This record gives sequence, structure tokens and C-alpha cells, in this order.
Amino acid sequence: MIIGAHSIIYSADPDADREFLKNVLQFPNVDVGGGWLIFGLPPSEIAIHPAESSGKQEMYLMCEDIERFVTWMHEIEVDCTPVHEEPWGRLVEITLPGGGKLGVYQALHESPTQL
Repeated sequence: MIIGAHSIIYSADPDADREFLKNVLQFPNVDVGGGWLIFGLPPSEIAIHPAESSGKQEMYLMCEDIERFVTWMHEIEVDCTPVHEEPWGRLVEITLPGGGKLGVYQALHESPTQL
């Protein structure tokens, strides 16, 4: 049986991104050896979207208040895009220390994590 999900963020500077998840976002973590951190995530959900071909996956973090999140990111000098409005949610992308982008959104739909 499935007991969870494991997401991967590829990074040109994994140590900096690990420090960001650990110290800024304060995700719980375990060191599985040599500073290789595995992070716990809040409850999550998965959706299947139509596409021309299969094989692409995306990952977003979710927040309750996107404006508050953006204010926090600006306070700690983390680059983030303007809020983008969609019928299903409000989203931004933050720039991780390693240069990668990570989506964050406030859902405007019901979530199974709320059930």
C-alpha cells in the first residue's frame, strides 16, 4: 500500500536550497547521512490534468493566504513573482537560493486535506 509521496527538487546549489527549506520554511527533516536532508511536508493532494503527452509532473506548496506569504518572502528578501489569479487559485513562484523556481498557491477550491 502507498504510505506517502516523495518529491524531488533538482538544484544547482542543493546545500543552499536545503538550508532554505530547513531554516526559512522550517520543514521538519532528517539527515540520512552526509548532510543529505529529507524533509517532511504538510498534507498534500494530487490532481490529474489533461495534456498532449504524459510524463510531466509539477509540485506546488500550498498556503492559506498568498498575500501574507508574499509579504513574508519580501521581508526576508526572497524573490517572488506577482500574484497570478486563476479560477482555481492564486499563485506565485519563489526563487530558491539555488536559482530554481518553486510554485506556491492559495487554493480557491475545496481540498481533500480539509476533509
